[in-house]
Amino acid sequence: MKTVVYPGTFNPITNGHTDLVERAAGIFDRVIVAVGTSTQKASHMTLEGRVALCQEVLAHLGNVEVRGFTCLLTDFVRAEGANLILRGLRTVADFEYEFQLVGMNRALAPEIETIFLAPAEHLGYISSTLVREIATYGGDISRFVHPSVARAMQREV
Repeated sequence: MKTVVYPGTFNPITNGHTDLVERAAGIFDRVIVAVGTSTQKASHMTLEGRVALCQEVLAHLGNVEVRGFTCLLTDFVRAEGANLILRGLRTVADFEYEFQLVGMNRALAPEIETIFLAPAEHLGYISSTLVREIATYGGDISRFVHPSVARAMQREV
């Protein structure tokens, strides 16, 4: 059984993230959406809140599990019995950052491979950072996120 781990802060989960998970669910036997924390990113939602939103948004996918984690990604991947990490690429800037992560993850766990998927063209411009900013100023984010996420973001503002 091939398992892939799709990590991120999902702050919030966007339609771009959902697109990648749906496509990965058609490729792999098991997809674990690993909702993590980041020392470099401020999070307005709790880890538990982000996990719950991801579970709600992805509930239609039978082979997808959502888990929170607060350790090194490579340790989490090993603990889940996986050896694949899925990452999304939208821009050249994403590639540069992701390439650094691949190198570091290889140094920490050479047995774990990273694969990349690009979101559908009409979703490539969506980022959690932009969605948060739009929501902060009272803008309409309904085209970029699941309705549950839009409601949760409105409650936080």
